[in-house]
Amino acid sequence: MSDLHLEDTIFQDLKRTFSTISDRMETARRQLRGTDASAVGEGTLIDDVHEFADDWAYGIKQLGKHTHGAVKMINKIGDSFGKLDLQLAESMKAPHKKGK
Repeated sequence: MSDLHLEDTIFQDLKRTFSTISDRMETARRQLRGTDASAVGEGTLIDDVHEFADDWAYGIKQLGKHTHGAVKMINKIGDSFGKLDLQLAESMKAPHKKGK
C-alpha cells in the first residue's frame, strides 16, 4: 500500500453517526405526528399545536432525507478513496523512467 492512508473506521463512524441521526429524526417525526393536542383545551390552541407538529414533522423528514443522503455520500467517498489508494499503490510499483 501507499503512504496515503485513512482508517476505514472513520467512514464507519461517520455512517453510524449519520444513520443514528436519521433514525432519531424519524422517531421524533412519528411521535409528533401522533401528538394529542386536546390536552391544551382551547380549540384555536389545539389547531396551533397541530400546525406546529405538522411543520416540525416536515422539517424533521427533510433532515432525515439529508442525513440519509450524507450516508450515501460517505459510502461514495470511502469507495473512491479506496480506489485511489489502490491506484497510487500500483503506480508506486511501476518502474520509474529516469530523465536524460
